[in-house]
Amino acid sequence: MITSSQRAQHLNWLLEITQIPTAAGREWRVIDFIRAWVRARPDLAISEDRAGNLTVSMREARGADLPPVYITAHLDHPAFVIERIVSPSCVELSFRGGVMDEYFVDGAVTIWSTTGTRHAARLSGETPAPPREGVAPAFKHYLAELTDKHDTTTGLKIGDVAVWDLPGAEIIDGVVHTLACDDLAALAAALSAFDIIRQYKETARDVRLLFTRAEEVGFIGAIAACRDGTIPKNSVVIALENSRSFPHDSPIGGGPIVRVGDRISIFSPSLTEAIAKCAEALAGGPAIPHAREKIDRSRKWKWQRKLMAGGACEASVFYGAGYDATCICLPLGNYHNMADLAAVQEGTNTSPPRIGREHIGVSDYEGLVDLLIACAQDPRQGSSGKENPLGPGLRPVSAVGPLVERLWRERQYVLQS
Repeated sequence: MITSSQRAQHLNWLLEITQIPTAAGREWRVIDFIRAWVRARPDLAISEDRAGNLTVSMREARGADLPPVYITAHLDHPAFVIERIVSPSCVELSFRGGVMDEYFVDGAVTIWSTTGTRHAARLSGETPAPPREGVAPAFKHYLAELTDKHDTTTGLKIGDVAVWDLPGAEIIDGVVHTLACDDLAALAAALSAFDIIRQYKETARDVRLLFTRAEEVGFIGAIAACRDGTIPKNSVVIALENSRSFPHDSPIGGGPIVRVGDRISIFSPSLTEAIAKCAEALAGGPAIPHAREKIDRSRKWKWQRKLMAGGACEASVFYGAGYDATCICLPLGNYHNMADLAAVQEGTNTSPPRIGREHIGVSDYEGLVDLLIACAQDPRQGSSGKENPLGPGLRPVSAVGPLVERLWRERQYVLQS
């Protein structure tokens, strides 16, 4: 279904989108890209909810008698936000995301002004974060000194984004190395798949994209979408993520991962199984062969089915709110830009912790696009002539409510900051 020129375009979108500076609460550059992408396609519509989450839909969607399928991805990546201009050569930054303290020592960053100018800086140490209305500070604060003696903080303002100073995106031996795969690579895959789906309305059901804000600080955009009813209650939700790869468990190059759950919940069993069936159909078999079978090394399309026990994702929020929800993710290297992470965690690293580009496999990315297209087929008239098992929502009940309520209470302010 996908031509080589379309594959090339999907890869171009991946390289472009994953280099856009973004942070929780300051996702406007990625939002601008999506709005321009939709404007170039008159058959699509875009809307924004009260929290600033975006929904992209087809103006003439078929399969309206079935529950809509929402493919979701988040718009932010762990990064810095200017909280205070300290002097002509120094700013105070908050870091919005999860990175080990060891990686901030003498870290090099690039500060992006609202007008697009770049300013090189280096972290000079942590500084106390001010309290916020009686609530403990959610983010650590750092001072950053400009490194060019001719540069000044003129033109910078509170709310500007700073990212790690890293080389541009490139593909090396089938692996994409870039600033921010999490979750912008999934966002690129969602757009790429949707660009194909919209051309096959005759066989596709009502598929929509939801892009959420401030995931990296506690799923705030997703929580808002549930609270405000952005998604109809009978919807099927497929949350997309980039999850830390473990070489012997969830390797890069092993294909997209159908997640059965994360560290805080198990996802909808029926929906997870339905997506696994779609993956099996594409691959010609299960993720891991039965004990009575030999490994078929001739398969070109690969996939994985895993519990991601170390992290959490928006699927838990949607499932906990009563949606039929699950997750598909890309195996990710240098999770949250932390190079040599396993050794640093174990204390066996032989060199100081360093920041690096995140990376994913090109084949995994293309596989995710394929799987999303397969999931979008109307179960009554799948493109293969066989019934697609992705059925209607089940509206289960989960017990993640107290965590969601606490995160919303403490961090909803990020959406206005």
